[in-house]
Amino acid sequence: MATSVLAGLCLAATLAMFATGLRPLPPALPRSDLRQMLATKSVENIQFLPFLTTDANNVGWLGYGCLKGDGTLITVNAIGAALQTLYILVYLYYSPAKRPVLLQILLLLAVVVTGCGYFALLVDTGTRLGRLGLFCSVFTITMYLSPLADLAKVVRSKSTRCLSFPLTVTTFVASSSWTLYGLQMHDPYITVPNVPGVVTSLVRFWLFRWYRPGQDKSYSPLPA
Repeated sequence: MATSVLAGLCLAATLAMFATGLRPLPPALPRSDLRQMLATKSVENIQFLPFLTTDANNVGWLGYGCLKGDGTLITVNAIGAALQTLYILVYLYYSPAKRPVLLQILLLLAVVVTGCGYFALLVDTGTRLGRLGLFCSVFTITMYLSPLADLAKVVRSKSTRCLSFPLTVTTFVASSSWTLYGLQMHDPYITVPNVPGVVTSLVRFWLFRWYRPGQDKSYSPLPA
């Protein structure tokens, strides 16, 4: 019963996190990347690499879910991979320099095919699940820790305008749900990589409390 409840919570929270990235945000917050590309018909100031890495991460966890027979992992990461692929196609469509984008997409496909071949042909069946879980865990932890530079930027600028509060809330709920789900399933490969998501979300909550949007601290010149 508890496992079913947690599985449903994980699914709902992760889908809410996806929806937060797609829906229009308040004017004081930056648009989601997809909405910005569709609205401006441009990819200016939008990084392409996060789309690729997130897609690869979803594909990895999708493979892990299939090996383990975990329907929750399969459903969530299948939707995530589909959305990231949509972002990639929209970026390619609006990108003025399509050759570098195509080369990066081909590189992603090569990495995915190579990974599938490695785990399917070269890794023993008994250790395949563990090795894939370890790879996915390390990759996910790296992705959660990569935005730390943005948090440092918030501290330096004393402004949280570059952060999305709804996305922070949904990320916290999703990461917490997956952490509890991993504990319930006794799967450290699910539990461990979601802990940094909880921690970074708490840091963002603290930043929102300390540097409230619309109340950015200003400095007056010191008297000579």
